[in-house]
Amino acid sequence: MERSLGRILVVDDEPAVLKMISTYLGRVGYTVITSNTTDKAWSAFEEAPWEFVVAVLDGSMPGLSMYDLAKRMLDANTRLGVIAASGYPVDMTAVEALAPNRVMFLQKPFTSDMLSAAVGRLIAAQEEIF
Repeated sequence: MERSLGRILVVDDEPAVLKMISTYLGRVGYTVITSNTTDKAWSAFEEAPWEFVVAVLDGSMPGLSMYDLAKRMLDANTRLGVIAASGYPVDMTAVEALAPNRVMFLQKPFTSDMLSAAVGRLIAAQEEIF
């Protein structure tokens, strides 16, 4: 059995985006949990926050805002990295101020290489700190 590189939560309300991201991250060795709502995402995360290394959050989801979801997750897991993924500009400065070096923005559409690089940078930054 292969060892996972870590657990990643992907939150997006577009099924094709969820499938694309989870398929790619799974192929490179991550265990991927997906959610199409912020409420379900928080419930899945809250069960075992320390198991996640990165959360990829869509910038415009109904329900809990990306900012609020990211803040909750970052507070619950001080090693978590968050990628805000959106086709629209997203101001993450308030979240970045709360969690320096743990938050980044990824403009949609992005390639699998761009996603992999972003995940790698966040995980590497946390390994340097801890």
